[in-house]
Amino acid sequence: MSNATRRNFLFTSSGAAAGTMLVPGIAEAQAEQYDFSASGLVTGNPKPLRHTSIPGFLSAEQIAPHHTAHYGGALRGYSGIDTKLEESIKAGTTIDTSAYGAMHRARQSKGNSVVLHELYFDGLVPRSPDPKTDVRTAIEKRFGSLEKWADDFQTSAKSAAGWAMLTYHPVNQKLYNVVSDEHAMGPLWMATPLVVIDVYEHAFYIDYHNRKAEYVEKFMDHIDWAEANGRYRGAAA
Repeated sequence: MSNATRRNFLFTSSGAAAGTMLVPGIAEAQAEQYDFSASGLVTGNPKPLRHTSIPGFLSAEQIAPHHTAHYGGALRGYSGIDTKLEESIKAGTTIDTSAYGAMHRARQSKGNSVVLHELYFDGLVPRSPDPKTDVRTAIEKRFGSLEKWADDFQTSAKSAAGWAMLTYHPVNQKLYNVVSDEHAMGPLWMATPLVVIDVYEHAFYIDYHNRKAEYVEKFMDHIDWAEANGRYRGAAA
């Protein structure tokens, strides 16, 4: 599978709940910013963590089961269902209609969980750098200021049951804060996630118990703006 094919595969195979990472025709422009070759949807194995702990934000005891059980579990579930569906198609095996639909929905949800977890983990750093010019300018144009965006993003995250993300949409070139209460709900189709926060309890409960708001507020100090800027540059190219 070529690198361009892998990039297109990332979301289309999983239902594109958070949007596609590529818009047809700009693959070459994105090649430098995006390397999805290590994604679990490509390798079949969990993508290694960039940081096993983030002092002052997330402990190793919090991150390890999140990465292994929830991200890893989603990947195992996706792989198993995808293999079974592929085998049934190639063999011409008939699967009960209701079971077939359930398998498709489960593959979509689990595949999106894999991608969102990878975007979340890869977007964290021990200490946030200053936002890069490209993404900061886009945020200021859309929201009025970085501070106003941050206030709205935090409100979005605190209200979400599953995920919140800052996304770029290629159709109108606008940024959106998106709330998703399940892996297959709340998407803007074709949108590229730039900043992603997991707000399921499994993401913070060991360190924060029921203090979700505190977790969301601290997250803002650990956004990898270099990563977010690369995602933005790739999507907006």
